[in-house]
Amino acid sequence: MVYIVIPCFNRKKLTRGCLQALENQTYKDFKVIVVDDGSTDGTANMITREFPETILLFGDGNLFWTGATNKGVRYALENGATHVMALNDDTVPKEDYMEKMMYWAEQKPNAILGALDYDYNSKKPYFGGEIHNWKTNKSFQLLDRLPPAQHQGLHKVTHAPGRGLLIPRKIFETIGLFEEKKLPQYAADYDFTFQAAKAGFEIYCNYDAMLYSFPQESGDHQKRMERSWSNYKKHLFSITGTGNLKVYTHYVLRNCPPVYVPYALFDGYARRILGYWLKGYKDLSKVQEDEKVKRKEMETEIAEFLKG
Repeated sequence: MVYIVIPCFNRKKLTRGCLQALENQTYKDFKVIVVDDGSTDGTANMITREFPETILLFGDGNLFWTGATNKGVRYALENGATHVMALNDDTVPKEDYMEKMMYWAEQKPNAILGALDYDYNSKKPYFGGEIHNWKTNKSFQLLDRLPPAQHQGLHKVTHAPGRGLLIPRKIFETIGLFEEKKLPQYAADYDFTFQAAKAGFEIYCNYDAMLYSFPQESGDHQKRMERSWSNYKKHLFSITGTGNLKVYTHYVLRNCPPVYVPYALFDGYARRILGYWLKGYKDLSKVQEDEKVKRKEMETEIAEFLKG
């Protein structure tokens, strides 16, 4: 049995859209666990009322992504899961998503499988896996290298994000759960897949499985959209900041070959400290206005997508 684990916090509309998409899957042999980490927007009541078969677990607001995901994973493993899928609530899986994932899981029973991500608003693929080189501390996107004719099947990667990540039970039994103490919110998914690769497991991006998501809905995206010294400090030091220097340090020390650690730390610190300001938008006010319009249209778009 496959268990899908979805952590959530105060994004009721997005969570509803994700659960509706899962109800419409052509492959049905799975159970859904939602870990509500202290939502105050009525998410839990909505799930109980509209999706009564969903397993609902709770946190107190201090689990964050990693702790909430681990709570769901523990429940799944205790109840006999053969596979666990980590799925974010700001995603809308295409109706044959689980079917395509499970097909390749049978072909590669000991591999971790990620998915081809499409931007929900543009309907264009924006993430199809990465290859990371620790020597240069750079990653290249497979989508930039693969011709359209090869946008199918499995493509090997060095690591993968935790949205739509299908993980066999054997891997948890071998390397344990996601690292929630040192990496409570960000980087735990990349860390987990790097650790799995070190243990001899393969990581693939499944180009046959399409996952629609909303990149602009991440909390750190909002911090970078509304640049200020307050948000800059949050970006570098808060648990929810993707530029968190302490988190990055743990991530590098856990995964980078020792010979490349000094450069990886120097390069990574520089990107995080300077990049927040250097990667500015030419017309920030226009971008912010566009984002507001997109958010208003989101719920209608999800409903139309699911009907189609």
